[in-house]
Amino acid sequence: MLRYIAGRLIESLVVLAVMSYLIYALIGLMPGDPIDIMVQADPNLTPKDAARLKALYGLDKPLHERYLNWLAAAFQGDFGYSRISNQPVLATIGPRLVNTLVLMGLGFVAALAIALPIGIYSALRPYGARDYAINFAALAGISIPVFWFALMLIFLFAVVWGVLPAGGMYTIGVDSLADRAKYLVLPVLTLSAASAGGFTRFMRASMMETMRQDYIRTARAKGLSARRVVLKHALRNALIPVVTIAALSFGALFSGALITETMFSYLGMGKLIYDSILGNDYNVAMVSLLFATLLTLAANLIADVCYAWLDPRISYGGERPT
Repeated sequence: MLRYIAGRLIESLVVLAVMSYLIYALIGLMPGDPIDIMVQADPNLTPKDAARLKALYGLDKPLHERYLNWLAAAFQGDFGYSRISNQPVLATIGPRLVNTLVLMGLGFVAALAIALPIGIYSALRPYGARDYAINFAALAGISIPVFWFALMLIFLFAVVWGVLPAGGMYTIGVDSLADRAKYLVLPVLTLSAASAGGFTRFMRASMMETMRQDYIRTARAKGLSARRVVLKHALRNALIPVVTIAALSFGALFSGALITETMFSYLGMGKLIYDSILGNDYNVAMVSLLFATLLTLAANLIADVCYAWLDPRISYGGERPT
């Protein structure tokens, strides 16, 4: 297992290196650069000043040479400065990253907490009125656009009923956990809605398939209770495909966080990426998108490790999992 994890870490580093170049190249091909924007904003700057500044910051060099310079600085912990906040990139991203991890973590846990028991319940009582209602709700959760759902929640809870804030992160002058939790309710509900619908449908399908297997019939023939059959024999095997979907959904969850954070004015990574791209803040956009890649790779690695824990028959690299 350790050998397999080490190999996956090396593969992840290779993927990160390739993605870093692709992201850098795409950002470098965007029209305009910080110097051009500076020249447009200050009529006193001449074309000679612009050329001198581009030479000073290395913007006159070929794309691959600029990338190698950026990579060398990144290995030393220097990711450049943010053009918008006028501070180091890591200092800009740090607080936003914590906010996004809180939002994504709560949204992911809420989606699983809702989807897994409902999916199991639906699979054990298929083709009834409640099963059809659950499938309809799950399909609606998948189909409804995130931005529209966010607008409807804001309209109902903030405008009509006035029980929750429409956006932001906390009340000015109030620093308490309860106040911050109040501002998290609508973003978490928005972010978890689509994921919960997908997880519910996959959990239902996987559990229904598992319950048809021969070892489930054998467990029932031994006289085991229905609760024991489901929890001990069926659940772990039914969770394997759901773990795959959950890992793959991490990237979509991050994309959904971008929309959710923008709709609710939540100061997280999604809104930071949006603002940095609009403001030509290349360094912040570069590091933020690389983090999204790293998050997806880490989620897939964790999913592979979970496979061996859920099913002892799965081994990696010829080793039996312990």
